[in-house]
Amino acid sequence: MKILKAIYTAHCFLIFLLLFILLQPLFIIPILFKKQFRLVGLANRLWAQWWSVLVIMPYRIETRAKLNKNKQYVFCPNHFSYLDIYSMSLNPHDSIFVGKSDMESVPLFGFMYRNLHITVDRTKLRSRSQSIQDALQAIDDGKSLMIFPEGGIVSKNIPQMATFKDGAFRIAIEKQIEIVPVTIPFNWIVLHPDKLQMNWRPTKLIFHEPISTQGLTLEHVAELRRKTFSIIEEELQKHLK
Repeated sequence: MKILKAIYTAHCFLIFLLLFILLQPLFIIPILFKKQFRLVGLANRLWAQWWSVLVIMPYRIETRAKLNKNKQYVFCPNHFSYLDIYSMSLNPHDSIFVGKSDMESVPLFGFMYRNLHITVDRTKLRSRSQSIQDALQAIDDGKSLMIFPEGGIVSKNIPQMATFKDGAFRIAIEKQIEIVPVTIPFNWIVLHPDKLQMNWRPTKLIFHEPISTQGLTLEHVAELRRKTFSIIEEELQKHLK
């Protein structure tokens, strides 16, 4: 069984690399032509969908409310696995990531990530502040955002979530756009962050009803953060019983 898992893990990472190389031209277009940023969502979905097929890992997307393709949102998923980036790449609503700058060090992938998404070094106050400004500007440019509100894979007791940070909720309130809580219940079982080994099982992605921020001020950040946390936590408990 260990040998089979090792072979399957190697296959998954090889397919990831080959698809990334194959789709490079599609990723390069929005880097060169900023107004074509919606191609980022298309490229992400193609990469994730093809990867799912080629590694024989079916997925299910459950949407609790229809999202308006002409509106912008801040998507906030729980984060227990590196596989969560793949899952959020399946997002049917064109969006960019706001994520840790660690990804920039990955050869080739780091170049793409740095130029298409927003990166932040959470150990540096200046970087955190700049990422907020970049996110606000991205919204002004017409982009939706995907932000892991835990600030990375930081939970000490997966699958229990860590405390959410304020950034995503400050951004949503300042720009008066809706928060979409997202529950990813099983990825930590497929690829645990402490074990670089793939375990086969179908994955799932749940987009909850958007939470309005109309009329809210920065005084409501904590309330919005708690509400988002509660929605995701309640769904996690349903799936993990």
